[in-house]
Amino acid sequence: MVSLRQIPVFAVVCFLLHVCLSGCGTTKHSTATEQLVMSDAVDGAVARLDFTPLAHQKVFFDTQFIKDYKGIGFVNSDYMIGSLRQQMVAAGVLLQENASTADFVIEGRVGALGADSHEVVYGIPSTRPLNDAADALAAVSHMPSLPGIPELALAKRSDQVAAAKIAMFAYDKESRERVWQSGMLTSRSSAKDLWVLGAGPFQRGAIHEGKVRFAGTRLDVPAWATDRSGSNGPIASYKGQKIFNLPEQPVPVTPGPEPVEIQQVSAEEEAKEDGKKSKKGK
Repeated sequence: MVSLRQIPVFAVVCFLLHVCLSGCGTTKHSTATEQLVMSDAVDGAVARLDFTPLAHQKVFFDTQFIKDYKGIGFVNSDYMIGSLRQQMVAAGVLLQENASTADFVIEGRVGALGADSHEVVYGIPSTRPLNDAADALAAVSHMPSLPGIPELALAKRSDQVAAAKIAMFAYDKESRERVWQSGMLTSRSSAKDLWVLGAGPFQRGAIHEGKVRFAGTRLDVPAWATDRSGSNGPIASYKGQKIFNLPEQPVPVTPGPEPVEIQQVSAEEEAKEDGKKSKKGK
């Protein structure tokens, strides 16, 4: 039999590190964050669409292959269609409410729109799921239930990632000839939360615009910040404020002095006046 004194200290340290650093993954649901990452994924994909080849053309947007998508919360088919209409208008497309008044038809489809989430604990995970199963077994077999172990974490991480995939194409309404296609556009968005020794969450990810936040407060941590280059797409006005064509405002006129009316004299009247002046002079 091996005594505790014969076990090397290094082996004990390795065992403790293995126990403390072992990971455990669980699923976490957060409605607000999930909607943010999903809508940001849609925005990233739509921002990359370039409708400028159809600028100044009368176009009807056929939504029959998009409108049936239910989505989660506000991120549904209405949000997708509204985002696409905004990008078309920003590109100068003349949207028509009826196909009868349009020269071209645009159709679109959604290939993917969803979010995944996972949570990882670095340390000793909670045994609550095992305890629930043991309690159910003990209730049937009349065995004593086991005491639970709370979560003892050095660090914990919770990540959510959303992806959107869309495609658009256009054709002539009368001849049905091909006109334009966008290709498959995929965009991803993320939200990452980190707790260290119970402090947190340190929040970063695409929905935070590459910045780092601590429990909602912005922190300046250059090492953790990320750059979202290329997220604006060919029409940068989609994610930023842009003023297009406003109606011209009338220039205010300042009232001035009334104009003096000048009466024109005919040649005959002018000759008579000259004759009167010559007689008076004699």
